[in-house]
Amino acid sequence: MNVKEAIDSRRAFRSLEDVEITSEIIDELGKAAQLAPSCFNNQPWRYVFIYDTEQLKKMHGALSDGNKWATKASMIIAVIAGKEDDCVIRERDFYYAFDTGLATAHLILRATELGLVAHPIAGYSPSKTRDILGIPEDVAVITLVIVGKKADEISDLLSAEQAERELRRPERLRLDEIVFHNRYEARQ
Repeated sequence: MNVKEAIDSRRAFRSLEDVEITSEIIDELGKAAQLAPSCFNNQPWRYVFIYDTEQLKKMHGALSDGNKWATKASMIIAVIAGKEDDCVIRERDFYYAFDTGLATAHLILRATELGLVAHPIAGYSPSKTRDILGIPEDVAVITLVIVGKKADEISDLLSAEQAERELRRPERLRLDEIVFHNRYEARQ
């Protein structure tokens, strides 16, 4: 699979089945993130790969009600980063989040190549995640990435709306809504 194929086939499926998580999978995902670009090569991102059954159960307590489907994950990856670990240039104190997003995109695309679903979510408690994983207060919990294998059947843990979304790729904004030539133009 080439990069375009990985981009085209990547989907945030919610109906998951178990997949064996090996050290080779974790290394492959880590290496993909490791090679991402960052400001002055600071590499501010850190990843906590959670695959131990008991630790996964603890992480289920950090999920929002709308993400109960994620309890079927074989692994949850906590994406964390510290602002002080990257470039802080004048008012741009957010660059660590940008760089971490780039690295996480690499990780997600590599997971896709490996036949996995890697679904980033916003529906979780950063403070509960921090407590469960021992993450210090000065490190941001940016997202959780839910990892598993796409199930053939729609999970009964999904809401009706979520189940509907499993059947087809959600609509994307048109290119002319996100791509501007030479100057930004506000759309009405």
